[in-house]
Amino acid sequence: MIVRFGFVAMSVLLENSSPSRTMTYATFSKLDDREAAIRRLEKIAEDNLRTTLRLMKHCVGHEIYVYRMTSKIIPLATHDALKDWDPYPALEEAMADIGRYAKEKGMRLSFHPDHFCVFSTPRPEVLSKSAEDLTYHVRMLEHMGLDELEAKCNIHVGGAYGDKVTSAERFVRQFGALEPRLRNRVTLENDDKTFTVRETLGAAEAVKTPMVLDIHHHAVNDGGETDAALYGELWPRILGTWTGPDGQPLALPPKLHVSSPKSERDPRGHADMVEVGPLLRFLREAAGSTDRLDVMIEAKQKDAALLQLMADMRRLEAEGAGVRVIDGGSIEIT
Repeated sequence: MIVRFGFVAMSVLLENSSPSRTMTYATFSKLDDREAAIRRLEKIAEDNLRTTLRLMKHCVGHEIYVYRMTSKIIPLATHDALKDWDPYPALEEAMADIGRYAKEKGMRLSFHPDHFCVFSTPRPEVLSKSAEDLTYHVRMLEHMGLDELEAKCNIHVGGAYGDKVTSAERFVRQFGALEPRLRNRVTLENDDKTFTVRETLGAAEAVKTPMVLDIHHHAVNDGGETDAALYGELWPRILGTWTGPDGQPLALPPKLHVSSPKSERDPRGHADMVEVGPLLRFLREAAGSTDRLDVMIEAKQKDAALLQLMADMRRLEAEGAGVRVIDGGSIEIT
């Protein structure tokens, strides 16, 4: 099984490389010339896109081909006071450059909309804003020239609102009512407090969307599942969700999220680095189930955590632990 590793949004190794520069609405509203203020927003967004491309080149320089972009590329993009603003024409070239580079280098890009993008909500206004937020992410991917078979947006089921069964049913109904343009862009991930792997998988199967397994979230919110159930039943079913609207297998490999507990007192928090043991244990169990797997590292030290993990993998390779390092960002489980 070939495993590629990626990291999230920011680099701790590159200087001046934030792709999330912003402007608050308070600052925007104080500017007398609204058109000039909008041009300023567009300039910030273009700078964020150029920094994103720089980060992608940084990835390729380290042979890393999985990368999650920040959701904060376009400041105030979904603010109610700016509904008349269409930022995309001004950003067309910068977005197209990202898409071209991703295709040229074989990079897998993704987004993870923020926690307020919830389709289990009982509140119509929150549902409307969630659809608006998802549309924002999808439009960016569309303007990058990345179709639904190439790039996805990862979300959670959402809150339980006092009745998890009813909330899950509401998610299936409300998410299922989205237009295919949005629905086909989504992967669904288990969370660390509410919806377990089994519950998330049930929702993913119901709405026919791929599921991303987060093994850290599962460790702190396992729903009483045994390892035998995870590897023998749930993981094969998760792999079965990785199909397109036509039911055919996706070109994208299945995806895993990995992080380590920050501490015993804060087991849900993310540590700076990734402990290799639990990850390797999962990879060995999964090795016969799929030829390829992409793993997103959600550690506080971002790219530094990935490079440290690869150093750990090289050590394991030297110890004859069934790991073969392929390049700077991928391994084979032998």
